[in-house]
Amino acid sequence: PNLNSGNGILPFVYNYHFFFVVLPVFSIFINYSTSSGMHSYFFKCMLSHYRIKIQLPKKLAKRYPAYELYLYGEGSYAEEHKILPLTGIPVLFLPGNAGSYKQVRSVGSIALRKAEDIDFKYHFDFFSVNFNEELVALYGGSLQKQTKFVHECIKTILKLYKGQEFAPKSVAIIGHSMGGLVARALLTLKNFKQDLINLLITQATPHVAPVLPLDRFITDFYMTVNNYWILNARHINLTTLSVAGGFRDYQVRSGLTFLPKLSHHTSALSVVSSAVPKTWVSTDHLSIVWCKQLQLTTIRAFFDLIDADTKQITQNPKKKLSVLNHHFIRHPAKHFEENPAIISDLTGTSMWVPVKVSKWTYVAYNESDKIYFTFPLANHRKIYTHVYCQSTMLDTSSWIFGCINSTSMCRQGIDLKWKAELLPTIKSLTLRLQDYPSLSHLVVYVPSVHGSKFVVDCEFFKKETRTIQLPVTHLFSFGLSSRKVLLNTSGLFYNIELLNFGQIYQAFKINVVSKCSGVKEEITSIYKLHIPWSYEDSLTIAQVPSSTEISLKLHIAQPENESQVALLKMYTSSDCQYEVTVKTSFSQILGQVVRFHGGALPAYVTSSILLAYGGQLYSLFSTGHCLEYATMLDKQAKPYKVDPFVLMIKFLLGYKWFKELWDVLLLPELDAIVLTSQSMCFPLVSLVLFLFGTCTAYWGGLLSSTSVRLLSSLWLALKRPPELPKDTKMISLDLPFLTTVLIIVSWTTCGAFAILLTYLYYVFKIVHLQASLATFKNSQTVNLKHSRRNEKKSNHHKDSTVHYLHLSANDAEDSLRMHNTVINLLTWIVLLSMPSLIYWLKNLRYYFKLSPDPCKPLAFILIPTMAILGNTHTVSIKSSKLLKTTSQFPLPLAVGVIAFGSAHLYRVPCFVFIPLLLHALCNFM
Repeated sequence: PNLNSGNGILPFVYNYHFFFVVLPVFSIFINYSTSSGMHSYFFKCMLSHYRIKIQLPKKLAKRYPAYELYLYGEGSYAEEHKILPLTGIPVLFLPGNAGSYKQVRSVGSIALRKAEDIDFKYHFDFFSVNFNEELVALYGGSLQKQTKFVHECIKTILKLYKGQEFAPKSVAIIGHSMGGLVARALLTLKNFKQDLINLLITQATPHVAPVLPLDRFITDFYMTVNNYWILNARHINLTTLSVAGGFRDYQVRSGLTFLPKLSHHTSALSVVSSAVPKTWVSTDHLSIVWCKQLQLTTIRAFFDLIDADTKQITQNPKKKLSVLNHHFIRHPAKHFEENPAIISDLTGTSMWVPVKVSKWTYVAYNESDKIYFTFPLANHRKIYTHVYCQSTMLDTSSWIFGCINSTSMCRQGIDLKWKAELLPTIKSLTLRLQDYPSLSHLVVYVPSVHGSKFVVDCEFFKKETRTIQLPVTHLFSFGLSSRKVLLNTSGLFYNIELLNFGQIYQAFKINVVSKCSGVKEEITSIYKLHIPWSYEDSLTIAQVPSSTEISLKLHIAQPENESQVALLKMYTSSDCQYEVTVKTSFSQILGQVVRFHGGALPAYVTSSILLAYGGQLYSLFSTGHCLEYATMLDKQAKPYKVDPFVLMIKFLLGYKWFKELWDVLLLPELDAIVLTSQSMCFPLVSLVLFLFGTCTAYWGGLLSSTSVRLLSSLWLALKRPPELPKDTKMISLDLPFLTTVLIIVSWTTCGAFAILLTYLYYVFKIVHLQASLATFKNSQTVNLKHSRRNEKKSNHHKDSTVHYLHLSANDAEDSLRMHNTVINLLTWIVLLSMPSLIYWLKNLRYYFKLSPDPCKPLAFILIPTMAILGNTHTVSIKSSKLLKTTSQFPLPLAVGVIAFGSAHLYRVPCFVFIPLLLHALCNFM
């Protein structure tokens, strides 16, 4: 079956019913078929795959107890290789974030089938590293450890081949996701020899920057790796191929997978899976590992890279690039040849048929004779600039030639097949006649065929008649307007130039409507979106007549020095009329905003909460009461309070004197400049994110306050709380003990774990206060009813009592409003620290103490701060001299969150704890 299902994924893998229903049924059927002698090849493959654990040196196993090395095999191969040494070509698979070493099965199985087809003349040994499914995309503290372990694995693998006649001296590496980055990081190790790796293929690896920079270890690791590759580009000879998943990969956008184009490093290629020949589909982040079409392409490339003399992967960098270009960039519908023959003999008993028309079609079906159709070029050069030919026979034989000084036939011709391009249903060739002045004839070869039908078409044309300019609609047209072009001519090929299209924030829908007259057979048209500045092409196949919608958006923006424009290449039918319409897609523009900037949303949410928090503190200082969170969020969370300052700083950094002052103050690089360097400049994107951030902050606040009320109701049902505290400045005696315990927990285990415990303690205190307030209000109602019955008490005494009770309730409500805002801030701190906590819990059986710990410094400050705030009430800080200053700090800190935390999320908690610390200090000043 087609594992790709036509869309580059395995849909049934994501269906839990497959695991819980289908597999048990398969097991029953396998048992039955085995007992009855029904041994199918399919079931043998399922039951006979093995993963042989490679025994590592004791010191290495002790140093890395959570990591393992495996050899993959199936059937007889696995049985034979249970006893080492090995005789094949080593390939090491590195899984990515939360990835399994078992993912090597897809590529390993296909490679084994290929080796069986050639009777094991060559074969590959696929190794896989078990990283214990670590979350290295969220916690970067183990990336360096993984890199060192892979280095040791490579040395261990090569030792398995000692004594063999063709023992390898290097390994090829396939890295999925973060595994590809770990492979690149090998070169940064001090004792690593670059010759240990002969080829690196990465799949959906974010090379440029981390998807979510949740700790400084990830960003530091990226900086180390990328700086090394840039500074040592002259000396890095490692051939590297990066394959991206395309728009279906929602975890790693393809723009992050493109290796930097360096003038001195020419042995690196980057391509999107939708542009890979014989794949032509987008894959999601996981299916790129087992996409059948893509893995077949990878294995074909591996076998073409073998050197027949050494029986290992070639050491010739030119051949490596040539093979990778052949299989991943442009496939000429021919098997790879290192030194292809330019001149081919055109001999044998064949018919030679001259063709003098400018447009020609030939349908071959049950042809017994070989036919050479010759096109004289002398007359055509005077009228036309190009010639285009296509054939629906997709075999690998030579089919088009050029003859020099020929009349009716030629014995030798220049083989032009290497200039052709393979497409899903045709192989095509376009030649500019000016580039071949010595050719007298063009020859199209039609072999003898039996039982199969194919069509060959050729036509001469002027470039300007097949090139049509179509300006795209404006960004702010919101799809209300459109632009269209009508193709009335009867050509086979058209180029539509999409003018003014080159930014990542642009997104359009192209609708191609085809109408055919007098067509009885099924006709297929191909629409190819070609982006000249990057290999991110995509193809759409349509049965005409039809209406086809094509999404138009980019992974990488057009470089400033790039003059070529994006093209819509249309391989059409001469019997049909085509109408092409383009209009802006507002929904896809929002999708691009989310794709490129969605990771910055927590920074904007936190910035909005900080603005509301500052407004509440100022209202407490100015009026003595704390206003509602939603009211202050609506009043204070305004984009004009943040964005102008960030833009001003970005503008001033363009001046040398300000940049020098910036560097003297040791301030980090502005995130807006980082995004600009990555070509991620959206107009008004900050405004859109601010609106989304404010909306998220509002609903988050509503959720937290509702949760506190529900928990307090549950608390009242379980235990009746005491009355509201009489002494608002009282700090419980167990507070220093609790703080000390939590700090010890942070030091000995995990900082994020201590932060979570502190957060739960704080929530418990607020729930307790909410329950106490509810009890107080109920008792106040009872007291008021009782006071109405007692008419003997003085009016003065009665009024004073009610006044006292009313003030106490207001103070408690003010405190709850403030605490709910603090809970919102704390929630985001906990969420941003959660990845390291999950990593620690997952590896608790190996390491009791998380090292390195990104949250430990924050925990040491946050624990005593939150312990004090949990016992703080607004009435105790109204008269504080520090309150006014504290209320003014959240605004610049909200600016700082956007300026330095939108692309570095791990900095966000650093800006949050400062106003919380000042708030806590208000109790003492």
